[in-house]
Amino acid sequence: MLTLFVLALSGFGAGVLNAVAGGGTFLSFPALVWAGVPPIMANATATFAAMPGYIGSAWAYRDHISGNARADLKRILAVTAVGGFLGAVLLLITPQDLFSGVVPWLLLLATLAFALGPIVVRQLSRSGRSVTGPVALGLLLAVCIYGGYFNGGLGIMLLAAFGLIGMTDLHQMNGLKNLVSAVLSVVSVLTYTAAGLIDWPSLFIVGLSCALGGYVGALCAKRIRRVGLLRAFIVTVGVAMTVLFFLQNSG
Repeated sequence: MLTLFVLALSGFGAGVLNAVAGGGTFLSFPALVWAGVPPIMANATATFAAMPGYIGSAWAYRDHISGNARADLKRILAVTAVGGFLGAVLLLITPQDLFSGVVPWLLLLATLAFALGPIVVRQLSRSGRSVTGPVALGLLLAVCIYGGYFNGGLGIMLLAAFGLIGMTDLHQMNGLKNLVSAVLSVVSVLTYTAAGLIDWPSLFIVGLSCALGGYVGALCAKRIRRVGLLRAFIVTVGVAMTVLFFLQNSG
């Protein structure tokens, strides 16, 4: 019963955080590992649980997404699908022990990205610096490979990448971020499922509670005025989870 409660609570919290500011993986992934799900399977299951939220967010931002040129959007989605698949395959061929050792570093990277990402995006928007053409697509591919391999911190990394590409409209960037996250998660989840990496009993609990949390979070997001405090809380959770995984590996 304790395990069910922890999984349901972490899923609900992850859904709320993803709807309001992102960072839900900092709750769902460690909870699945604590419940006894192997790290690689926990990563795949947490990505699956977050997928409906990505799809719903992409639909909600459809008007802003439509502002992108169709040719550019096709290239972006093609790169997204390739990157998500490559990242998922990379996860499949990673030995369990090696992934367990890499997880604390991935959590650290995701936490730093979540903490510093908004500052980077603002600076890029103000400076007007950007990269174009193959370099831009290469940057997006690298971020999508990361997202297919480990979902944590993906959203803020995508926003930073879009800032480097030269996008300045935050609503358009958020819409494209949600669409890319949705496509990437679908490709990754299909690959994980085909490889038998989904823990279905845990997914049922975390997925349902994550969907409920996403709905509640969407309602709360309209009333939250001090998002900075929420972001600080998420960064604190990320730091705590990173330290715990480093300690677990050292022990």
